Amino acid sequence: MRRWLTAYAGGAALALVLAGCSAPAGIDRDLVDDWPAPVAAQQFVPAADVCHLTAQQVGFLTGYNPTACTESHLAETMHVGTLTGANAEPATPPQPGSAGMRAAQAGCGTVVNKAVGADWRSGRLGLTVVLPSPQAWAGGARWYRCDVSEIASIDDTTVGLRTGSLRGALSGAAPLAYRCFNPKLVKDDIDEMLPVSCTARHHAEFVGVWQAPEISYSAFTRSVQKTHRACQTMIAKYAKVPDNSQLEFRAGTIFYQPYEEEWRNGNRGVQCFLWISDRNLTRSMKSAGTKGLPVT
Repeated sequence: MRRWLTAYAGGAALALVLAGCSAPAGIDRDLVDDWPAPVAAQQFVPAADVCHLTAQQVGFLTGYNPTACTESHLAETMHVGTLTGANAEPATPPQPGSAGMRAAQAGCGTVVNKAVGADWRSGRLGLTVVLPSPQAWAGGARWYRCDVSEIASIDDTTVGLRTGSLRGALSGAAPLAYRCFNPKLVKDDIDEMLPVSCTARHHAEFVGVWQAPEISYSAFTRSVQKTHRACQTMIAKYAKVPDNSQLEFRAGTIFYQPYEEEWRNGNRGVQCFLWISDRNLTRSMKSAGTKGLPVT
């Protein structure tokens, strides 16, 4: 309609000029300059500090329906970042294992760790990087969303409904933090880690997250002994015992490594546990020293 009016007005003004008539008062012969400039198109960017009833991996606008975190939800957006430079140049959103995906994963990890009060992998939390849809990316969207959820257990990453924000979830009393466990063994393999109070009888305790080196996943899975040794060092630091050849006789290790896709996306966090198979523990081994972890 606007184009039609502009063309029509131009033709009318030309007819007046040819007829030698002057314009009426208040008319400047240029109707086009009286139209407001069109508003620049705004690219949709999701909000941070909101929650969602559904968990997404692709941020389709049609599925975007944020809610207050005081309401029941599955995921919480703790941060919205922007991919820049070479990571923003591909024609499609970052694929698994790409530099862009690793950049988004690293950006989310840094912000989320600060928000929850510790490494997010040290408790019952899941972190999902949500990217724009291919259509939104083609339209210029370069955001990434950092969504955090509460998971069932270290063995079961099923996301459950919850109310309340996860900010500070791993600080203070931290009910979601990993602490003490009784491993369920099936043919010398860990079938399940059953969480228990550290004052109850138990045989394992979480000691921290080891950041594995930047190597291929296949190379990492072949270096089980190196991972075991790295977790031993974490045990020594956690329990305050010497990190020497006798450590092997103080405690064993259990560790959980990232899945291959997580590894390709930049997650190098290995969850380390001390393991005592031949006696019951009834207290935390944090700072227990050589009396708590004697050579046996």
